[in-house]
Amino acid sequence: MNHIAVKSSNIKSVAYDPYTRVLEVKFLNGKHFRYMDVGPKAYDALMGAESVGKHFATHIRSQFATEEVKSK
Repeated sequence: MNHIAVKSSNIKSVAYDPYTRVLEVKFLNGKHFRYMDVGPKAYDALMGAESVGKHFATHIRSQFATEEVKSK
C-alpha cells in the first residue's frame, strides 16, 4: 500500500486498500497499525477531515479491529 503523508501532530501517514478494506496508519512515534473492515466512506471522511488526528481518535481508533505492524 502506498502511504500518503498527512498534516497531523500525531499521524505521519495513511494508506488504504478498498478491496481488502484495510486502513494503515503510521504514527510519528514510529508505531504502525492496520485497521480492519474500514469502509471507503470512513476513509474518505478521515482524509477530508479538518483535523486528521481528532477524526482518527473519534471515528477510527476504537471503532475497528486493529493489529500492530511490527518492523522487520
